[in-house]
Amino acid sequence: MSVTLLIPTFPQWSLYTTGLSVEETGWVMGIFAAGLFLMGPFCSKLVQKYRRNQVCIWAISGLALTILLPVYVKHIDFWQLLLIRLLQGTTFGLAQMVLASTLVIDTCESFQRTEANHSATWFGRFALSLGPMAGLLLYRQLGMEYVFYTAAGCSLAAALLILFVHFPFRVPSEDVQSISLDRFFLGSGWPLFLNLFVVSLSIGLVFSLRFEPVDFALMMIGFLLALLAQRFVFADAELKSEAVTGLLLMIAAILILIYVPSSSLHFPLLGLGLGILGARFLLLFIKLSRHCQRGTAQSTFILGWESGMALGIGLGIGLFDGNRDGLLFTALFLVTLGMMAYVLFIHQWFIQHKNR
Repeated sequence: MSVTLLIPTFPQWSLYTTGLSVEETGWVMGIFAAGLFLMGPFCSKLVQKYRRNQVCIWAISGLALTILLPVYVKHIDFWQLLLIRLLQGTTFGLAQMVLASTLVIDTCESFQRTEANHSATWFGRFALSLGPMAGLLLYRQLGMEYVFYTAAGCSLAAALLILFVHFPFRVPSEDVQSISLDRFFLGSGWPLFLNLFVVSLSIGLVFSLRFEPVDFALMMIGFLLALLAQRFVFADAELKSEAVTGLLLMIAAILILIYVPSSSLHFPLLGLGLGILGARFLLLFIKLSRHCQRGTAQSTFILGWESGMALGIGLGIGLFDGNRDGLLFTALFLVTLGMMAYVLFIHQWFIQHKNR
């Protein structure tokens, strides 16, 4: 939530308070995606050389610091905001990779790890609804300064929660390379990564539009329905059906936004589609991984999800200012492209390459 609080509020603050242009605001929001990847090659080395929970706590603390910087920097300009957002992406990316690839897995028995992977990502989806909703309410009632303080407070609360968990000491490996794809990116899953990135890019475009807090509350309803659907509808369904259903629901949500903008169905459908699709794609990444690559698979999923969304938000603001229909038709094209790629190529490729 410390990051999602800023999704609808940071662009408005950049445009109307700091005086950035639309294009500059797009760059500031989009550069977050690049930051997500910067520390990934060093993640494995860091968690081997230092205590893994301390690496995560320091990364989260760094995120809190970068969130607060705009409050205390006087006469902030475009280049300073660009650097701040890049640092936010860097610290958030490292914290998420350590949390997902190491800490969550290390606290579970082997038979619980898939469930733990899903639980971690589901809380991330809830934050995608609760964060923007809370951010907009705070921004309108109290101002952007309180949004920054709340976002930083969420980060510090997360660091405090990690301190409450006991992580047994583990002897570090001696042959760990300084730069590695371990815990960072599953190279064998790059087609699935690109598929997820394209779909997430389209959702980022949609999120760059202005919505009301109630819309994000309705998205939470969609997420809860997706949880129920996983439990009762898709428990024994054919493997392809869940991903295709999620994509079709997302297409329906975008079509409603285009042709029936007054309807309240778009965000529940979007939440339902995102929830179903996200859960299925995470499982596909896990099944592609070999022994001891589960954490790497989860990090790859998070990178595809977060970077696509961040870049989509930046492009939506910077390229489609005032062109709502053009933005939505582009998002519709990308989701449709993602579904066609999955049906025609990715699913069969997955069946041939899965390891679990």
